[in-house]
Amino acid sequence: MIISNIEHHPEFRLFVMKVGDDFAKIEYTERDNCYYLVHSEVPKHLRGQGIGKILVEKTFEYLHNHKIKGIAVCSYIKAIVDRSEKLKKIS
Repeated sequence: MIISNIEHHPEFRLFVMKVGDDFAKIEYTERDNCYYLVHSEVPKHLRGQGIGKILVEKTFEYLHNHKIKGIAVCSYIKAIVDRSEKLKKIS
């Protein structure tokens, strides 16, 4: 399975990662150069394979590289951040 880099679509307040022929996404709201990550979604048939974790990691790496503060609102995203020392440092 081929997983792409994260793509940012600010016009839709969305981060998208292509996974094979499908897409995983994170939706956010924005205020004061801070992105509140409110929803994550991986297609049902791809769940349980670590794709959501990769999506969250790539999103936070993008935010970090672009000097944007990211705050996990979605419970799944929060759980991934809480389990990762690397993400705790860059979020």
